Amino acid sequence: RFETYAYGIFSELNQFVLPDHPVKISRLVLENRSKGLRRLSISGYVEWVLGFSRPSMAPTTITEFDEASQAVFAFNPRNIEHGNKIAFSALLRGQTSFTCDRTEFIGRNSALTHPAALLQKEPLRGSFGGGLDPCTALQTEIELKAGAKAEIVFILGQASDRSAARDLISRLRTMNLVHAFERIHTLWQDLLGTIQVETPDRSFDLVINRWYLYQTIVCRLWARAAFYQAGGAFGFRDQLQDVMALMMSAPQIARKQLLLAASRQFTEGDVQHWWHPPNGRGVRTRFSDDLLWLPYVVSHYLRVTQDFSILKEPITFLDGPLLKPDQEDSYFTPGVSLQKASLYEHCARALDYSLKTGSHGLPLMGCGDWNDGMNHVGIGGKGESVWLAWFLYVNLQNFAPLAREAGDMERCEVWSRHAKSLIEAVENNAWDGSWYRRAFFDDGTPMGTAKSTECQIDSLAQTWAVISGAGQTGRARTAMRSVYERLVKPDDEMILLFTPPFDQTPLDPGYIKGYLPGVRENGGQYTHAGSWVVIATALLGDGKKAHELFSFLNPIHHTSHMAEVNRYKIEPYVLAGDVYSESPNTGRGGWSWYTGAAGWMYRAGVEFILGIQISGNELTLKPCVPPDWSQFKIHYRHRRSTYIIHIEIRTTAITEAKKLTLVDDGRLHELNLKFGFD
Repeated sequence: RFETYAYGIFSELNQFVLPDHPVKISRLVLENRSKGLRRLSISGYVEWVLGFSRPSMAPTTITEFDEASQAVFAFNPRNIEHGNKIAFSALLRGQTSFTCDRTEFIGRNSALTHPAALLQKEPLRGSFGGGLDPCTALQTEIELKAGAKAEIVFILGQASDRSAARDLISRLRTMNLVHAFERIHTLWQDLLGTIQVETPDRSFDLVINRWYLYQTIVCRLWARAAFYQAGGAFGFRDQLQDVMALMMSAPQIARKQLLLAASRQFTEGDVQHWWHPPNGRGVRTRFSDDLLWLPYVVSHYLRVTQDFSILKEPITFLDGPLLKPDQEDSYFTPGVSLQKASLYEHCARALDYSLKTGSHGLPLMGCGDWNDGMNHVGIGGKGESVWLAWFLYVNLQNFAPLAREAGDMERCEVWSRHAKSLIEAVENNAWDGSWYRRAFFDDGTPMGTAKSTECQIDSLAQTWAVISGAGQTGRARTAMRSVYERLVKPDDEMILLFTPPFDQTPLDPGYIKGYLPGVRENGGQYTHAGSWVVIATALLGDGKKAHELFSFLNPIHHTSHMAEVNRYKIEPYVLAGDVYSESPNTGRGGWSWYTGAAGWMYRAGVEFILGIQISGNELTLKPCVPPDWSQFKIHYRHRRSTYIIHIEIRTTAITEAKKLTLVDDGRLHELNLKFGFD
């Protein structure tokens, strides 16, 4: 909602999207607060893209005026996936004139700050068709007596064809938009209000109660686009990680994404790195971690929901040409295989595909292992990943019992043996003295070692030694101390991915070296990985430091003063995917909105700092909070019931968890739990 008061006119512009219709509504209410009659001209304006790039798509964008709906239609037959659809814009109460020619509306050598059409008395000429610089400008004129109000509603949407567009516009003309907006409030309350917390840290509450989940849902799951990344594709690993944050509040969304992701797996077990709906065009790669996020997220879903029926869901595979030995990736539209198998089998094939190891007994890195920029470390087929060893270990440990339950004894034994051998390989070959190495290049050269001049320590291998539960206790703690000493920058409130950045080394880790030192993955703060530092710290039981690190990543703390605003330069209410770490841009936010860190930071706060874990109808609490948090409150909605839980803490050295059995009786339950009072 945007409010403005200027020249005696108060305006309120409320913009929203209907949850069940593909249309954006801009509802403008004008009030004449002056003492005289006012005549106003209002223009609703949109520039059509209808594809991946306006300059390339504009020459083939066609506009037309539809008499039946009094709307402007637009389409682009060159758009392969969406060329038959009809985009539309309209003023619900009609317009006095319009044009679809951008040059006419703005004027030559002018700009939207002072368009020519608003400076002339003549009506717009009604131009439409092909060959124009395409836009839609709908103009209406109104008179407002002193104290009077008027409402103008501009709509922008897209439908499958002209008939569907006319039908939708007709329904919108009779719809009560105030009630529609109220329904949206209810929808968001249901989606974001499952868990609400009240802690001594207001900045913590703000991002946990709404913003991180909102960012995850609207940007990562729905739009799959943002200002710096407008692709719209599904990433196999990306949206799987995102839905982990929704397991407690919207498990149905997580279930749907699991089944969708499984359907993007090839019969051999590997998967599309990303794909574009609706046709599924995407890229087949040698990324080594993508496929493993399927069993990882399935395991988490099973723990939270206890919905084991999902393992039996039948899902098809993809068919497509295998990568040639010299191919790093291949972009194509795969076919759908006639093969169909259970979700369990899809997960099993992902695990089986990942069992190959290199000369150090560690998993092959392929063309990347979460860090896409390290795409040349194992490009020759021999490079190995230390981080992937921890990650694969977790997956094998999670699925071996499921294999036993399914009577799949051979896999159970193979997976259990391999999990054990992975940890032996890490401890024997990857310990560098004060931390774990990150990887080994194809020629056996270690990455993430104190002997290197660049990338001496990388956070991933240290945090997952803890998160996996597999690192030797003493070594894992030593490794995390090294993270705090080398990668955490308290003065700048940053957590670096690794240090020093790649710059002059003759080694070729991949395109990560193409970033300037301290930018994005190349030694800057990569917030996704920073959230794992928070989680690992909480798992080690250090509530004070976990909260401190959480606060470093919280964007609110980067915009508390004007000097910080001028340095950070991006939004204070969504996480940035990265923050620059090198002068003169130290502390400047990079890509905002589109980052998997939003979901992980939500989990870091809810599950690991506050210690809220759900498993079916059981809620477990084991907080890991700062020593000055003597109490906090949790509001948890369990189906039709609401639980208000007051937590009092005398000591942060909490060793015992408290468990509650949740009931779905539609009542309010208020409880008091005390920790450290024994």
